[in-house]
Amino acid sequence: MDTKKLANLLYPNAKPIEYWLEKYPKRNLPQGAEVTRISPSPTGYLHIGHAYSALISKLTAMQTNGVFYFRLEDTDQKRLIDNAGDIAYNMLTHYNLKPDEGYRGDELPQIGEYGDYVQSKRLAIYQSFARYLVEKGRAFPCFCKKSEGMEDIEERRNKQLEESGFIEEKDVCRNLTLEEITNKINDGEPFALKLKSEGNPEKTFEFTDLIKGKREIRENAKDVVLMKSNGIPPYAFAHAVDDSLMGTTIVVRGEEWFPSLSAHLEIFNALGFKAPKYAHTPVICKLDESGNKRKLSKRKDPEADVRFFIEAGYPKIAVIEYLLNLLNSDFEIWRANNPTKKYTEFPFSIQKIGSNNPMFDFAKLSDISKNYISHLTAEEVYSMLVEWANKFDIEFCKTLTENPDYSKQVLNIDRENAKPRKDIAKWSEVKNYFDYMFYGIKNYELDGIDKEKFKEVIKAYKDVYNENDDKETWFKRIKELAPSLNYAVDNKLYKACPEQFNGNIADFCTYIRLALTGKKNSPDIYEIAKILGAKEVKRRFENI
Repeated sequence: MDTKKLANLLYPNAKPIEYWLEKYPKRNLPQGAEVTRISPSPTGYLHIGHAYSALISKLTAMQTNGVFYFRLEDTDQKRLIDNAGDIAYNMLTHYNLKPDEGYRGDELPQIGEYGDYVQSKRLAIYQSFARYLVEKGRAFPCFCKKSEGMEDIEERRNKQLEESGFIEEKDVCRNLTLEEITNKINDGEPFALKLKSEGNPEKTFEFTDLIKGKREIRENAKDVVLMKSNGIPPYAFAHAVDDSLMGTTIVVRGEEWFPSLSAHLEIFNALGFKAPKYAHTPVICKLDESGNKRKLSKRKDPEADVRFFIEAGYPKIAVIEYLLNLLNSDFEIWRANNPTKKYTEFPFSIQKIGSNNPMFDFAKLSDISKNYISHLTAEEVYSMLVEWANKFDIEFCKTLTENPDYSKQVLNIDRENAKPRKDIAKWSEVKNYFDYMFYGIKNYELDGIDKEKFKEVIKAYKDVYNENDDKETWFKRIKELAPSLNYAVDNKLYKACPEQFNGNIADFCTYIRLALTGKKNSPDIYEIAKILGAKEVKRRFENI
């Protein structure tokens, strides 16, 4: 067959590929620099798995003085959702994963010399390379309609496996003559373009994945679709063309793509391009109600949407550090030894990513978040808290901003010291945690409390309380007063009391704590009293 005539018939207006190769020259980057990308489909929110992959790509580019870019893969036109691209870019930006170049949402101009970074606007490019493959005899038009159902396909493939031990899918249209193809084109029959695979399914080759390591892979034996009948390429062809022209050196994607790898590599080979390195990441999972491990679901799991963590009030750095903990197991040790360093200073490595699917663990996320928040200054906590409350709790935001100095004093209790408390995991908890400082006491935690003794202690203590006492004098008054009151000791009531406190003092402090906060457990009661002021402290004592 005259493949040049066929190429002119199928793609008469396509530019030669040399035009695009000249338009997108090789990147001028330092030796060892990696070019990575994030390329979500705008078919919904940004999945936590995309943030997981984006973090790998971002850190890899940063650490090698490379480039991390955003390409919007919107070729699945039937599933597009309005503003999904904007949401993805905004979420990446929020979580410190802002790309160096590429797509920035529909309203902002793109950055970079390798665009357009939206695939639906690159159709002329795909047509050129489709024509090129036809000219080389590596692609052919397929006029078949989708007549096979899933059961038919499964039955045919099972039969092939039984008879030969492998699946070989060669399309019948690869044998059409030029005359037959011309007649079908003239009759207006739509066609898809398919790769004329040269793979032998009985042969394997060795491939090294950056995460999975060396693997034996069976050669591709399927005539995969390169261009759909609507003129739009599927992922397999579009990513081969785009990653080659944009200079991508590492493709980070989920392990669900690994079975398609041999087909993708054959497309790169047919185009004459060197394939990038691949890192197929393990999939984030969770346990279902029955205790079975499953992939995080867009339909079932709200935490699959990265916006969930913003509304819940988890600081973005805590979420990123949690993902880092999943990616490199030694991050937790590094963080313990480097409590004040930025996570970007951690020696992250793709090669240290485990092959097992990590489990999403809210308890672990909370621990990491508590640790992160505990090291923030009161000023930082106030700023982040107000920003969150302004979007998700307007009433609390007004309370915080009515008296900023008072709010910052409250938030600074047991903070900015050698051993800060680690009680707050997310901003949505602060309101209830410090409700007694902002809204007074609504209820007292009196389970196990001798109510008569409680009143007796507070009555005695309010007569000796002095707002001008420093902490040493304040504590001295308690030590002098507590033994004079003969009451039963219950150490369990005051878990946060320093070890040197004897039982009477511990019990005594619990009653003061209850009177000031309504809670058996709270931050430092001396600081609480100082911030509340003498008038409010005495008022609360009198209410007992």
